[in-house]
Amino acid sequence: MLQNFPTSITAGLSLQCEVICDKYPAPGWELTAILRGPASIDLTAAASGTGHVFTVPTTVTGTWEPGLYAVSIRASFGDNVHEIEAGQTTIAADLVSIDVAHDPRGHAQRTLTAIEAVIEGRANKDQQSYTINGRTLVRTAISDLLMLREKYRAEVAKEKSGGRHNKLVRRKVKVRFGR
Repeated sequence: MLQNFPTSITAGLSLQCEVICDKYPAPGWELTAILRGPASIDLTAAASGTGHVFTVPTTVTGTWEPGLYAVSIRASFGDNVHEIEAGQTTIAADLVSIDVAHDPRGHAQRTLTAIEAVIEGRANKDQQSYTINGRTLVRTAISDLLMLREKYRAEVAKEKSGGRHNKLVRRKVKVRFGR
């Protein structure tokens, strides 16, 4: 899991990340960040006292491919190489480079909208299936659509909350105070 390196980066924006690692101090040790995903990105940190700073200008980040990347932060001193942390980071597209017709909604919101459109379209159709010239059309049952809608509503709520979910909501919690 990444502790010092960002878990999300936006292409087209400057990246500055300071890594302080007492076990591998600069200037003796050199730090590199290796990112592998839709593209290969290798970064070298500059020494800053005994710390290390990854600095990447917008002219460089603007060329990065958006997507999910595996990250390995490595400290090296001569032939000595140690991985100090690893994990994943997401590189988001620069809004400047996205075309006007871009739909910023996530998968869950787009799917929820489609499910609700199907439910709305089905509201005045009473047949679940029919056959014409030997070809049969079977529609998804309304009860299944309603279950899917609830599932995707929960996913949308989770996305909107940033993944935070309060487990105490709608749950009785009994508390007893001592004397």
